[in-house]
Amino acid sequence: MSTVLDALAARYSGPDVVIPPEQDGVVRAMPVILRIERDAPPRTPLLEAAAGAALALCLDPRAQEGGEWHEDVRIWVDGRIRKIARRARGAHWKAVQELPGVTVEVDGAEARALVPGPVDAVPKVVSRLQIGGTDLPPDSPPAPPPGVPVITLNPAVTMSVGKAAAQVGHASMLLAAVRGWTETPRFAVRSTDEAGWVALCAAVQRDEAVAVRDAGFTEVEPGTITCIAR
Repeated sequence: MSTVLDALAARYSGPDVVIPPEQDGVVRAMPVILRIERDAPPRTPLLEAAAGAALALCLDPRAQEGGEWHEDVRIWVDGRIRKIARRARGAHWKAVQELPGVTVEVDGAEARALVPGPVDAVPKVVSRLQIGGTDLPPDSPPAPPPGVPVITLNPAVTMSVGKAAAQVGHASMLLAAVRGWTETPRFAVRSTDEAGWVALCAAVQRDEAVAVRDAGFTEVEPGTITCIAR
């Protein structure tokens, strides 16, 4: 079954992803809204929800050919697949549910991916949400269940929750594109030690995993591998 991610799969070759220039010079991004109430959720389930939401929107029937979101999603996927994570709580969280998008919940943590569009034309209900302030303390999740795709964060890179949410969203899309998925699985997001990271990088070189290399617009240096999915 064809999906809007087919173009992304075509760009993936071995360990590298070819990043094309922005189409028509317009910078587009997918807003990813993280629900962070005063009683904040654990970091890991929130990142897992973000990974699932980004992919779920891309695989939604409305994003496929003939669907109402198709053109917006297609143009974005053909470009740099930027994501901008923002935090919301209370009435603001309820308000973004009215915008076109998909919400995913993991163990009580929620994230909503919105239909991508030009970064200078986001709805006011989104533009007023904070991009910063998404720092959450590390948690200690259990080992991932067998058979669940795992997105591993680079242990040598410090990222805010918002930045990490964008990166795991990239990873879920890349992995789905390469594997030809048409449904969104639950993802596990984990960290590892230096030896584990070296092993994952070797798996990328063997085409057994996919790596997200950041463009370096925020928080990390250009070309940094922020996470690896397999």
